[in-house]
Amino acid sequence: MTRPDTTDPARRLIAEYRALPADSDRKREIIAALDGDASAQPFLVSVVADAGEYDLARIECATVLRLWPPADPGLRHRAGRALLAALLDPEEDLVRQYAAMALGPYAAHDPGITEALAAAARSDEDPLVQACARSALKEAGSA
Repeated sequence: MTRPDTTDPARRLIAEYRALPADSDRKREIIAALDGDASAQPFLVSVVADAGEYDLARIECATVLRLWPPADPGLRHRAGRALLAALLDPEEDLVRQYAAMALGPYAAHDPGITEALAAAARSDEDPLVQACARSALKEAGSA
């Protein structure tokens, strides 16, 4: 078994994250510590995409991905689609709200995201998701 490279701070934090119990609040702290680290973006996308992950960690990932959208077009598309899946998941309203807010930078690059945000802004059951979707559309210049 290969040991993870812990000389890189991001890799060390990601290895620590993966070793933590499912509901550890340290996970959220680790995501916050990875804020702005482009090398950690694939990991952040994987966390926000995993509906079984700790909700507060997913929320923190959505926030980081909103502030620092990936520059790589393929990863940016995957990030947008992961956030869209979180928006459409009916299980966690708080995660859905943050996912809606985070989708603004991705809407201009993916018409499916713009359509989903417009639908959420019009008719989502959660008024906070509606408001966040309207805000994301405005940020994207689509409102």
